[in-house]
Amino acid sequence: MSVVAAYHYRDGKRIGDISIDEPTPCGDDPSEFVWIGLLEPSDEELMTLQDRFGLHPLAVEDALKAHQLPKVDVYGDQLFVIARTAHRDDDKIAYGETAIFVGRSHIITVRHGSARAHSDLRVHLEASPALLKLGVDYVLHAIIDFIVDGYQPIVEAIEEEVLQTEQQAMNESLEKEETARLFAQRREVIRFQRIIGPMGEVANKLANLDMPCIDKEARPYFRDVLDHVRRVDNMVGGLRDALTSVFEVSALLEQQRQGAITRQLAAWAAILAVPTAIAGIYGMNFDHMPELRLRYGYPAVITVIFILCTSLYIRFKRVRWL
Repeated sequence: MSVVAAYHYRDGKRIGDISIDEPTPCGDDPSEFVWIGLLEPSDEELMTLQDRFGLHPLAVEDALKAHQLPKVDVYGDQLFVIARTAHRDDDKIAYGETAIFVGRSHIITVRHGSARAHSDLRVHLEASPALLKLGVDYVLHAIIDFIVDGYQPIVEAIEEEVLQTEQQAMNESLEKEETARLFAQRREVIRFQRIIGPMGEVANKLANLDMPCIDKEARPYFRDVLDHVRRVDNMVGGLRDALTSVFEVSALLEQQRQGAITRQLAAWAAILAVPTAIAGIYGMNFDHMPELRLRYGYPAVITVIFILCTSLYIRFKRVRWL
């Protein structure tokens, strides 16, 4: 069975376990509802829940496919919400999907590929009966907030890696593997941003539009989620700019290093050109060349070469070519 948890709540307290195959009567009290959590359920299990809670067939189909962008759909007096989860898997961001069916007396979560279970969230809510007794809309807020809170550690981890790479680029040239890793991180950040945008739209609709199962008193909670999404979106935007700046800084510093090496090579070539030119002239095999028979010609030539080379070296040193 893929049913992770199925509980009946009343007045903020858990009454007991329930079975998805048997009806659970809930009165008109908004504090009384059932919360069912499923992990990658079978078609038969979702069909059973569809018959029991009157779930819309299109919503059930979307929950089974598990390849949807975040969205909010209204089906009569019920809500259907798709939220995307994210977690780090080595150097990549892995995504999951949580489909949420919300009715006046039920909330059903269907998770696919999510690395974070809702057990801790459930324990946290059960420890706060005053919030849990307010109904399914507050549970919906807690679930979406739980998912969005999982985004920030991902951004912070990538940001720390980018800062380390940036410091390394300031000290030495980046290797091919490190450059490829930066490109991969940039692709992951762009994909992540495509998920955050629709998540912000989901939170915005729940915070500002009239929705079934969502009381006006619950809207400020969804506005808080919207603020969290916007904060993460700003962080991702800054991270994307930081990745771009690392590329630019790395390329600029590499050009500077290559320019410095080129200037050094040119300076040494100019210095070595002096003895090369003098030795080349007096290395020619002509019978009638001046100064060939001077007694102190060799020491004089060596002295002239030393003076010229030293002068060039000092000059290049002053202009910081050496």
